[in-house]
Amino acid sequence: MSQEPADPYEGREAPPFCLPDSEGKETCLLDFRGKWVVLYFYPKDNTPGCTLEAMQFSQAMEEFSHLGAQVIGISQDSPESHLKFIDRHDLTVLLLSDLNHEVLKLYDAWRPKTIFGKEFLGTVRTTFLINPDGIIAEVWRNVSVKGHAEAVRLALLANQERKVPV
Repeated sequence: MSQEPADPYEGREAPPFCLPDSEGKETCLLDFRGKWVVLYFYPKDNTPGCTLEAMQFSQAMEEFSHLGAQVIGISQDSPESHLKFIDRHDLTVLLLSDLNHEVLKLYDAWRPKTIFGKEFLGTVRTTFLINPDGIIAEVWRNVSVKGHAEAVRLALLANQERKVPV
């Protein structure tokens, strides 16, 4: 009996994309083939939850790098906004700009949200762990920020242990 994945994206190839980074340089997911990728989507630069999430991932970057992983954050903010966000908080994560919500939609992170009874489309905090072959290993949706970077790091370790070379 096979176990169903926790998310329909698990086990599928990560949708390819190219987006500008904080300096306007185009960065593509394929650039990281052969490495683990932590791909996280967040609503907005310089807001409390998004700042905490980016800082936690940045504080753990040395560990992620040691494990052969690149951490990438994506929001609808502009490259200029990302640059200010990085400078203001000494962030070390790679931030990409998805002004047209194309990649957010590809990863099902652009969804209806409700605040104070008003419905609108927005970014749902979501994280994907992508293996070196470009396959989505794990997905976290509606992420609670506190402790999330550590949970992702532990999942990365567990996934690496499962894929022991023969």
